[in-house]
Amino acid sequence: MNLDVSSESNHFLATRKKPTFPISENLRAHLRNYGREVELPVCYKELAGFSESVPLYDNKGEDTLWETVIYPMDEWQVLSQSLTKIYAILKAAGDLASMDHLYADRVDYCTFGNTKPFRIRIVNSMNENADYYYIKRADASRVYGLELEHLLSPKRIFHLTHNETLVEEHIVGIPGDVFIEKWMRSRTLNPVRVAKELVKFNERCFTRLLGDMRPYNFVIDITPDFEGTQIHIRAMDFDQQSYCGRKNFYLPQFFKENNPLVEFCLKHLNRTTAYQYQREERALIQKRTTLGRVRLDDLLNCMTLDTIAPKEKIYSLRMELAEHHKHKDFLKCEHMGEIVRESLNLVNANKGYTSIGLFHPSQQS
Repeated sequence: MNLDVSSESNHFLATRKKPTFPISENLRAHLRNYGREVELPVCYKELAGFSESVPLYDNKGEDTLWETVIYPMDEWQVLSQSLTKIYAILKAAGDLASMDHLYADRVDYCTFGNTKPFRIRIVNSMNENADYYYIKRADASRVYGLELEHLLSPKRIFHLTHNETLVEEHIVGIPGDVFIEKWMRSRTLNPVRVAKELVKFNERCFTRLLGDMRPYNFVIDITPDFEGTQIHIRAMDFDQQSYCGRKNFYLPQFFKENNPLVEFCLKHLNRTTAYQYQREERALIQKRTTLGRVRLDDLLNCMTLDTIAPKEKIYSLRMELAEHHKHKDFLKCEHMGEIVRESLNLVNANKGYTSIGLFHPSQQS
């Protein structure tokens, strides 16, 4: 199997600045209708008014690429209370009475990535247990990605919006790059279960067109079970939802940073079992779309009316998908929302399916 993409295909792997797309009125109405758009006591711009910052290092003394920001004391006293209130809104529907023992301990800022997020550390004063959430600049691409993740993935994800501010819960797990380096070959993990989840994650990303799933953009959730451990992979970056015009950009297996994972799958799975896991995941996606049909239709209607990618990328992607699936209806799509809908229609109709996993013949050397 040829693990590296050709030089032509590698063209999209270079990190490029994706423009931020504003939340349209249609999307805003959708978010309001489903309880995502709420009044927040602090906006992104207010957090950006910090007075100074210091680098944040991990427990090994290595730079985390985050900076801890500092605010004037009089501002911090008010800001800390507001940040704790946002946590209560996100986690407990705004019930502050049950969270009066919590406080905002720290605010970190990261210049890496499109949304330049702030990470808020919330601490329980009774036991010093900490939790986190993020405040980012609202971007329509990311909001669509979060909503699709909530509806189509195995686990729910919660977020809030208010005007140009986006609040996201922290997604717990081992970052993919750390997993590759330190955990992937651990004897405590069942290698087949790891490989199985990699195939299923690959399938989910491609079906709902979530791109740029390099190792630092997803996490591995390890759950102890009565017999060994279970593995789940969760995306944690949604900036590249339906933006790129290249099909392979939506397949994690094609990123060179994921080559160790591809090799791991090839070692522990054969073609038959890999195909089985693909089919299992598509069946689960079909069930999820059925259960959330009304909300998903509302979201895709907004997405179809929205501009979240240039026309040339839309035309390029629809052509590649039409060829890949041997399904000409993709060529009728004029918006990214229509392409996502057509991809999900193939799953729901259980036809036009083309294996795109790690053992597709076109990817064998």
